[in-house]
Amino acid sequence: MSTSPAPEVLFDVVADMHAPELYQPQAVAEGVEHFEDIGPAQLAFYHQHGYLVVRQAFTPAEVQGAIDGLVDLIMGKRPDFKHVYFEGKAKEILSTLGPDQRQDAVRKLGVFIDFDARLKAISHHPALLHALEQFLGGAKAEMFQDMALIKPPRLGREKPWHQDKAYFEYPLGTPVVGTWIALDEATVANGCMQILPGRHQEGPIPHFQRRDWQICDKVILGTKSVAVPLQPGGMLFFDGMLPHGTPHNSSPKRRRALQFHYLPTGTKKCTPEERLKAFGGEGKNVTC
Repeated sequence: MSTSPAPEVLFDVVADMHAPELYQPQAVAEGVEHFEDIGPAQLAFYHQHGYLVVRQAFTPAEVQGAIDGLVDLIMGKRPDFKHVYFEGKAKEILSTLGPDQRQDAVRKLGVFIDFDARLKAISHHPALLHALEQFLGGAKAEMFQDMALIKPPRLGREKPWHQDKAYFEYPLGTPVVGTWIALDEATVANGCMQILPGRHQEGPIPHFQRRDWQICDKVILGTKSVAVPLQPGGMLFFDGMLPHGTPHNSSPKRRRALQFHYLPTGTKKCTPEERLKAFGGEGKNVTC
């Protein structure tokens, strides 16, 4: 009797612990309460500073639905879904973990919106799409990346400082808007986003393969960052050139978030060589 091969288990990179001095926020990000509060002043703020927070973007029911969708995918309720990545540091212990414990060893999921209607509903929420069109100057928004980013308690690794456009093969002048949606409370202790407002206007910063595909630590050390703590359902809009990073989760609390990226519908890709010329030659085949 033949048996199906066991599904491949995917692991994220194993990275050294970062220097604490790389994440020393001096302020908290600014924003509005609801999508409908976004007007001309907020659009001007976004273009000047490279970000905007919406503190109550999604309802508790929408947040719970997204969490349930992620858990279903992690627990294998869709056997045809293959894009679950575990923390690299969990590789040696994964076989010893029970189902609930395995959830707290996951680093990220990707390419999932066609596998769960609840997650797709978040990424294509009408109020979200309307806001994106405002940020994109009236252009219809097209989603081109969907991810869930998870920092397990005490295990969740850093995502070093970087610009998201360093990962995407689109022309430099393309407006790209990232969205980061908290499913759990995101705090400085459990690895909330930290940003460098205004520096999206500086253009590409060279990236290197160190703990990840990242901006050199020497560029960041001594820089005052801004933290983006969020309650569940809160979200961050941010420009694809805005430098940002998230530190290691040093707390006993998990931190789950959704991340989607959008650009004007119909945008044509550039070549890998164009991207590498702008951001650095060590970034071949990198993924965000």
